[in-house]
Amino acid sequence: DQSLFDSPALMLPSTIAIDGPAASGKSTLGELLAQRLGYLYFDTGVMYRAVTWAALERGIAISDEAAVTYLAENIQIDFLPPTVSDGRQFTVLIDGEDTTWDLRRPEVDKNVSPVSAYAGVRAAMTPQQRRIAERGRVIMAGRDIGTVVLPDADLKIYLDATVDERARRRLLERAAQGRHLSFEEMKQEIERRDQIDSTREVAPLKRGTDAVYLDNTGLSIDATVKRALEIMQARAQSLSGLTNG
Repeated sequence: DQSLFDSPALMLPSTIAIDGPAASGKSTLGELLAQRLGYLYFDTGVMYRAVTWAALERGIAISDEAAVTYLAENIQIDFLPPTVSDGRQFTVLIDGEDTTWDLRRPEVDKNVSPVSAYAGVRAAMTPQQRRIAERGRVIMAGRDIGTVVLPDADLKIYLDATVDERARRRLLERAAQGRHLSFEEMKQEIERRDQIDSTREVAPLKRGTDAVYLDNTGLSIDATVKRALEIMQARAQSLSGLTNG
């Protein structure tokens, strides 16, 4: 009910954290919610992809934690609204260079998990993420937003789907980009990513105890957005009740 969102008495969640495993649909959901509500959408995972891409481009071994961390501490990563009408959700600049689509290349996919697990890299990225959130009216998607980056977020959603469903979605994404893998290869890649993300020592992927669980297996994008809006409305009513009570 859009009229509920238009109510001046309603206090909408200002900071929204969306966490979940690879290919659960966090980016799509975050972007569509942000468009619907006029919020800033920020996919924090892109920051780790940026560091990974820069390391690969500069010949830095992904296994060299000290060198990758040093790069993360000194790299200039900028996020802008889309500067080109080519379907991008935002524009990413690395030291002034537009690398938006480069960050989705297969070699980045294969190397981003170890980079994002480095304590020094996460330490370098987290303050930047929090500064963006402090502006309010922001939706952040990632794997540790509600548990580490924004533990006090107004609303936390943990988006999930079965491994088979997520592998199918990622296959469709790759096929649209002209890259093809077998279902079993993609499923193994997703399972490997889940294992790394959920067992890393620093900020592992996990569902926060105060996060609303949303399983979108078998749900369309529209249905997923509808369910998230219902969750937002419930939280908005709760926040407004606390404020007015």
